[in-house]
Amino acid sequence: MLLAVLAALAATLLGPASPASAVTKLTDAQAASQLSAAGITRTSSGGCTNRNVSTCTSYEQINQSTVSGIITYKNASGCAVNITGGTEVGHASGTYSHYNGYKVDISRSTCNDSWITGHYSYIGLRGDGYPQYQAASGNVYVNEGSHWDITYYTCGC
Repeated sequence: MLLAVLAALAATLLGPASPASAVTKLTDAQAASQLSAAGITRTSSGGCTNRNVSTCTSYEQINQSTVSGIITYKNASGCAVNITGGTEVGHASGTYSHYNGYKVDISRSTCNDSWITGHYSYIGLRGDGYPQYQAASGNVYVNEGSHWDITYYTCGC
């Protein structure tokens, strides 16, 4: 009985436990400011930031936790981070998708490859055959060949 009361009180005070329940969305400018201040760069094959163009790299409607997560990753790893994919159209759909603000793609490098494979747990191949690594935080890093596809469920790296 006491446990039920404490659980109800915690749920009331803390809100739902679902990571999708209370996310803070940022504009492209807000996210770009934070990322640039952290030394994180952005490139796009189209040289643009329009969310509605698949060749752009947009941060529009990205989650604050995703921005915080990639900044945490950069600070922990010491690697150069260049974002090549954000919230623009053209990525796979789903709850924890690029478009919904949970994912970024970053350029592969020797530093990023070594850090991710050396510090995170290999959890097997994704359904499409790409290797996945999971941080203690639960965030997932997938080596898609030309880049790392990262899903931030929390702001820890």
